[in-house]
Amino acid sequence: MNFDLTQEHQMIRKTIREFASEVVAPGAIERDKTKEFPKEIFKQLADMGMMGLPFSEEYGGAGADTVSFAIVTEELSRACASTGITYSAHISLGGAPLSLFGTEEQKQKYLVPICTGESLGAFGLTEPNAGSDAGGTQTTAKEEGNDFVINGSKAFITNASYAKHLALTAITGMSDGKKEISAIIVPTDADGFTVIDNYEKMGLNASNTTELVIENVRVPQENLLGKRGNGFRQFLVTLDGGRIGIGAMAVGIAQAAFDRALQYSKERKQFGKTLSEFQITQFKLADMAMKIELARTMVHKAAWLKDQGRPFGKEASMCKLYASEIAMEVADQAIQLHGGYGYMKEYEVERYMRDAKLLEIGEGTSEVQRMVIARHIGC
Repeated sequence: MNFDLTQEHQMIRKTIREFASEVVAPGAIERDKTKEFPKEIFKQLADMGMMGLPFSEEYGGAGADTVSFAIVTEELSRACASTGITYSAHISLGGAPLSLFGTEEQKQKYLVPICTGESLGAFGLTEPNAGSDAGGTQTTAKEEGNDFVINGSKAFITNASYAKHLALTAITGMSDGKKEISAIIVPTDADGFTVIDNYEKMGLNASNTTELVIENVRVPQENLLGKRGNGFRQFLVTLDGGRIGIGAMAVGIAQAAFDRALQYSKERKQFGKTLSEFQITQFKLADMAMKIELARTMVHKAAWLKDQGRPFGKEASMCKLYASEIAMEVADQAIQLHGGYGYMKEYEVERYMRDAKLLEIGEGTSEVQRMVIARHIGC
């Protein structure tokens, strides 16, 4: 058993940490305020070869592993969680389904632009009436000749404004009274396809979160992704990988909150001593550090299992659940340690808490993760 990062992992971490510190972090407060999407940052990430990191070099990727993806997502989220979630969704929700289930022709046409950064990756699953109950999908795709004609809507879709195409789930028929749900690749510039970007969010303000309205959108049947009727199974596999990304994001946010709290506690004096000299502060910081280390280990284990080709669904849910909940806890404690200053935007810790909350909700709520884990352990 070896807990050391490989030389390649260490090099990736060093590179992305420097980039995050020098390029991503300086504008994070301003982007949170203005809600400006970090387009230039993603152009630079594309130039660095990060946008196709875990995908095959054959399609313009870097051929790296899931652990590398987790490291990059953590470091970006540590600097700016809006940048982190954009990257995580691009890889795990946008690129992964194409890599896993696409035909050779589909990969050349749709995965290559994702790997090069020409298009951001997105995935259309959630609907106004289908959140935790993803099987409640109401979007339909009816056959007309050699085409699918798609109607419906999607909610809370990340990156769609900057995606040239995305895979979405739709009902393609009924079988024994049950919905036959399939995944279909749809160009975002298709007639009848509208992307609406007007959500007012609690956090992650510089990320792109959209509603999709799909009215009589016609695509060829060759745009079917994977097997017909397998859409539900395919997105469950996709979400397993995505949960590693959410876990890595959570670790990054928690680490950022901890770093701020530790620094502040060493500088702030009350009653003639720095806060870090009080045992109550030391205990708080010790607990925060321990939980972050545990969460990171869980994320890396889930990523490692995935890279070994072994089952990782249980571990992905565990790392997502634990990391997201400790991210909220650590951010809360960081604010508390800052006192009144923690409530002020310039000290950043309040942003960490606003950003972290989504991680307990997106890609399966904490309640859903507990259901998944319970199923895995044989309940």
